[in-house]
Amino acid sequence: MKLTLDTDNSTLTVVSDTGNQTLELNSREAFEILSHHWVRLGWQMKYTYTFSWMGRPVIQLPEDMVRMQEVVYQVRPDIIIETGVAHGGSLIFYASLMKAMGKGRVIGLDIEIRPHNRKAIEGHELFEYVTLLEGDSVCDEVVSTVKNQVSEDETVLLILDSNHTKAHVLAELNAYADLVTPGSYAVATDGVMAWVHDTPRGEAAWAEDNPMAAAIEFAEGHPEFVIEQPEWSFNESPLNANVTHWPMAWLRRV
Repeated sequence: MKLTLDTDNSTLTVVSDTGNQTLELNSREAFEILSHHWVRLGWQMKYTYTFSWMGRPVIQLPEDMVRMQEVVYQVRPDIIIETGVAHGGSLIFYASLMKAMGKGRVIGLDIEIRPHNRKAIEGHELFEYVTLLEGDSVCDEVVSTVKNQVSEDETVLLILDSNHTKAHVLAELNAYADLVTPGSYAVATDGVMAWVHDTPRGEAAWAEDNPMAAAIEFAEGHPEFVIEQPEWSFNESPLNANVTHWPMAWLRRV
């Protein structure tokens, strides 16, 4: 694909295998195309590795964090379960939302929580809202431990951000999706891998082996879930699609 940006004439020309088109630069279509390539370039530049939340590195696209905040406030979960801990920034982000809403807690699990990250998370002022579990997220013992911490009357939001292979994300969905409350979501993050498989930091296998593929396959076999981007709670623009690292990620339980 070849993009030609002409600011003098306010046009964006797109040349691809499927044909050529010239778009008005100040249009929704141009915004979506340029945003998609900005996301790809941001991946290559490790843009998401430049942010923190209340002192902890949070390797997320800020737009995804804001959209998640909208969903958390709408759903008001009693429990957010997140697979994948890393530096703990996401856990602290969700904990801060819980504190602001005056309810809820976060369960974070990872196959390995490095000692320096554990120390920083456990020493954080919001740790009272966080439970850390170490182990393989899809092993029977860990799944059982998580489920034993959830009561039937609690609202649950599930966020999958650990091993991003299609097989592992599918296994996590099969293990935990039954905890997701109707009206809430299971979120299979980082389907952006499908979009960046041909970048220098990507891998060719990601074109098929990614969380987006797992979410699509899971939804096909589980009619109680639909892939549906949450409606924006405020929108006075012509736009209607997220700028995101999480395409096709939002599985809403109906």
